[in-house]
Amino acid sequence: MEQRRLLVAVAGTVGLFLAIQLGALALVEPFQSAGLQAVEDPEDPTNSFLYIGAILVATGLMLAAFKLDLHWLIRGLVVLASVLLSWYVLSVVVPPAVTVDGLNVPAAIGAIAIGAGLVVYPEWYVIDAAGVVMGAGAAGLFGITFGIGPALVLLTVLAVYDAVSVYGTEHMLSLADGVMEIKVPVLLIVPVSPGYSFLDDGSDDRDGDNERDDEPDENGGRDAFFIGLGDAVIPTILIASAAFFVATPSLGVPGLALTVPALGGMVGTLAGLLVLLWLVLQGRAHAGLPLLNGGAVAGYLAGALASGLTLAQALGL
Repeated sequence: MEQRRLLVAVAGTVGLFLAIQLGALALVEPFQSAGLQAVEDPEDPTNSFLYIGAILVATGLMLAAFKLDLHWLIRGLVVLASVLLSWYVLSVVVPPAVTVDGLNVPAAIGAIAIGAGLVVYPEWYVIDAAGVVMGAGAAGLFGITFGIGPALVLLTVLAVYDAVSVYGTEHMLSLADGVMEIKVPVLLIVPVSPGYSFLDDGSDDRDGDNERDDEPDENGGRDAFFIGLGDAVIPTILIASAAFFVATPSLGVPGLALTVPALGGMVGTLAGLLVLLWLVLQGRAHAGLPLLNGGAVAGYLAGALASGLTLAQALGL
């Protein structure tokens, strides 16, 4: 019975990743049409380092806030970011049936409802739903912002940083402890035990940073899987970038900017995820991005070469 529950949880985790990947690919063209590309030169590699610098600053500020017991501040900022990202997504997918001074009212109501749900009732399925919307939106936005070269730089540097922060400094483990307490969509949650409630989970037993098991239930099993939302978003940036910037034919899937290189990145990411989940089930902490980003890059390169690109073209050189 426990093994069956674990298999269902693994399938659920893969499903969440797939939802974010497909969502990002569905948003690539609407975001571009809406003029949401954030930089003038997406091929400039300094864009990657600016984003990495922002991540380091945000991580430091979050750790400081947790030490100063300012959990409410981080929670408020994350909920605000959730509303903003949800607005970006809904504004391009929800028809403007009602507008006020150009504002898409249904989209605005939907974004506010997501934020309200996170404040009022942050149960695991509310957090996962918000996480999928946020993750798809963030990956789609960054996918059309980072050209293929900068995207590859981003994934490589962040994979190294993740490994150092988990196996070396271990500060990411401290960050994971803090974000568990504030119950916001910086994690994806997949229950293993029937009737699991994230609202009632007060566990401080962490088995990992980006991927961890919850404390054993009364039957000696795991209550839930937790994986960082960033672990789904970062490799999906490369997938969206490949679909947008790499000149290969579309696979013709309605509503999706799907190409063979992008599909390769998706398959590689999911393969890395399965290896990561297998390692986590062995009972120790593991950094997620080395496997996830590594799988995404390998899968993308395989797809790009299979599409007839040279290695230099695939690397954005």
